[in-house]
Amino acid sequence: MLAKKGDWVMVYNIVLEPKDRAPQIPEDTKKVPLEMWIKGFLLEDAKVGEMANIETIVGRKVSGKLIEIHPNHKHNYGNHVPEILQIGKTLKELLFCGEDK
Repeated sequence: MLAKKGDWVMVYNIVLEPKDRAPQIPEDTKKVPLEMWIKGFLLEDAKVGEMANIETIVGRKVSGKLIEIHPNHKHNYGNHVPEILQIGKTLKELLFCGEDK
């Protein structure tokens, strides 16, 4: 897929290979590379999977492997926890001993 100059994209880069990681970090962390995913505006046309140059929203120029065009936010607050629905009701009962306020 081809991205055009000016498109909002995400690039990926390995910042440090495992052998280059600091000696004081935990053992499990030492085994994996330090990775970077960063979003910005594409500076020239590029295909997904190719190296590309971007400019971040604050003007920093970064290069990396183009992995996504028009990336979305993918975070959430996790799965539904039914017990949380009862917290407010239970707390009111405990604080006000069943009084209507």
